[in-house]
Amino acid sequence: MGKGRRYSAEEHLNLKKVFAVTIAFVVIIMAIVIVKKVLTKAKNSTPIEIIDYFALYQDDKWGILGSNGTVVIDPMYQEMPIVVDKNKDVFLFTYDINEEDGSYKIKAVNSKNEEIFTNYDKVEALENYDQAGNVWYEENVLKVQKDGKWGLIDLNGNEILNIEYDNIETLKGIENSLIIKSGDLVGLINNKGTQITDCQYSQITSFGDDYKNGYITVNQENKYGLISSSGSKILENQYEKIDNIYSDKYFVIEEGGKQKLIDKEGNTVLTDGFDEIKQIANSGIVFTSGNKYGVMNFEGNILINPTYDNLQEINADVFLASKDAKMGLIDIQENEKLGFNYKNITYNKLANLYIADDENYNSSILDSNFEIKLQGIISEMNTDDGYMKLKVDDGYKYYNFKFEEKNIQDILLDAQIFMSKNNGKYGFVDSKGNTVVDYIYDDATELNEYGYAAIKKDGLWGAIDKEGNIVIEPSYNLDNNLVIDFIGKWHLGLDLNMNYYCEE
Repeated sequence: MGKGRRYSAEEHLNLKKVFAVTIAFVVIIMAIVIVKKVLTKAKNSTPIEIIDYFALYQDDKWGILGSNGTVVIDPMYQEMPIVVDKNKDVFLFTYDINEEDGSYKIKAVNSKNEEIFTNYDKVEALENYDQAGNVWYEENVLKVQKDGKWGLIDLNGNEILNIEYDNIETLKGIENSLIIKSGDLVGLINNKGTQITDCQYSQITSFGDDYKNGYITVNQENKYGLISSSGSKILENQYEKIDNIYSDKYFVIEEGGKQKLIDKEGNTVLTDGFDEIKQIANSGIVFTSGNKYGVMNFEGNILINPTYDNLQEINADVFLASKDAKMGLIDIQENEKLGFNYKNITYNKLANLYIADDENYNSSILDSNFEIKLQGIISEMNTDDGYMKLKVDDGYKYYNFKFEEKNIQDILLDAQIFMSKNNGKYGFVDSKGNTVVDYIYDDATELNEYGYAAIKKDGLWGAIDKEGNIVIEPSYNLDNNLVIDFIGKWHLGLDLNMNYYCEE
């Protein structure tokens, strides 16, 4: 009996422990199965290829080219397509053009050449352009018409602005700013369809060169005011005119045809001592007197005498000055920081450096202390990735914005091969310096972001891919092209503003 009781006690199962162990075992098995499925799926799946889109021209017809070199839509259209956003497969083609009465139709298609957004009477891109005439289209938005009224959709077809306006157009030269019209009055929205101000003005224009600076408004009584980028009032509509001279503290208005400088509260700051105010600078105003440029402070005291043919502040208290058809740099004390020996001088704010070009477009690059750090012909200034490419003598060199020379491998991080020059000929090497493409070419370019490089031989251009394989033998004369670039066998067209590829 005792033995039996002892045996029974020792062999009694702890059901809670058994249950816990069983659950843990099941969880482990499930985890193994899930991980196996995920790894199998990842192994068998094809990576998603991100494709950009470009206009394609061949045999007097237009189509669409993908950045992988494939023809997305065969050239079959009479007019060049509008690629609103190169990352989206939404393209606008013009057709049924009547040259006698100027009428035409526009349709939107996807990458399968299927017509989309067919529930609208009209679909149009919102065209814009800068002072140099370079055209762009407001991204991720289209204007659509139905029953004679206009609204907005995004490139996925979602309606982001009610179809109730008489017209919608861009504010020329300014991004993210669309004028809506209802009757004789206009309002303002951004590219997402968000209202900045309703249709209450007779005119809305830009203030400065960025939508973040705000807008000049004109009411029905022809009085000028100023609103911010969110639509809040900065200056009431009570002025004869507000000049488009940007500052966040002072404003140039006109009364009786005479300029006057005021502050945000409308208090008068300056009224005389100048013929015309040209710019509101850090320490005062750039003004003209007798067709010469100078600077006075906000108390009316002359800081730089009006002796220059032109004067423009390009950095805080640093002025691009012109005299005798030559440019130089001076500071607010009129100290000469860079001699008057140049055809053009610019300041790159993102890189914090000055670029001075001579008559032959050779550039001297200066740091913030006006010391010349580099000289050569600038081939590329990439502020996104923080480097510049200079042609020095017969070769190219790369530098960061600290003026440190960098290896090409440090710049083109995704590239497998790199352009190289030896004994006056160009080839390509891998990251270890091993020759991948023989040194047989007269000129070449680095791989572009899509994995293609241009090669030149006997005066003609061709292309290779990212592994050094010939895509097309040198066969194009591109002497008139400002930029040499290839996607597959297609080269960038002559007109850079049109941004298309062709094989002619």
